[in-house]
Amino acid sequence: MEIITTKINDLLIIKPNVYSDPRGYFFESYNKELFLSKGIDQNFVQDNESKSMKGVLRGLHFQKPPFAQGKLVRVLKGAVLDVAVDLRKTSSTYGHWESIELTEDNKFMYWIPPGFAHGFLTLEDNTVFFYKCTNVYNKSSEGSILWNDLDLKIDWGLGFEPILSDKDKIAPNFKDFCSPF
Repeated sequence: MEIITTKINDLLIIKPNVYSDPRGYFFESYNKELFLSKGIDQNFVQDNESKSMKGVLRGLHFQKPPFAQGKLVRVLKGAVLDVAVDLRKTSSTYGHWESIELTEDNKFMYWIPPGFAHGFLTLEDNTVFFYKCTNVYNKSSEGSILWNDLDLKIDWGLGFEPILSDKDKIAPNFKDFCSPF
């Protein structure tokens, strides 16, 4: 397994070793000892899965303390453009974002630590997205930032209007956001 650092401290790309043969493939998607050796010292307590049609944009979401969540995300079927925004006030990359294409073919995973907003755009129909979380979901702790915020300037690569939830259409702007991280 290869751990690839990004421009944002603690935000990591995880490239598993995939073993393929005529029967199919095998890879370890999680190994606690290996993750610990790579500096990811987390206890995962909740798994989530979603299925979306092409053009669905989910995010930018986060959980406020004390229910802040780290997420280990990957695509089981299809493809997404996955985006993480640093919301940690003391970070030198506060307000910066990174993105990566996660697909069923590349099998990359993205480690998004607590203190980040997270979102993704589905690039194929019937995309199945999976994530392990370090804390349980808590409705009263959920937060969001507008996906197309003018200050963040996230490049979603869109040539169309994405399909959004009502909640994501009215999320607050980044300039109006007071970070709890």
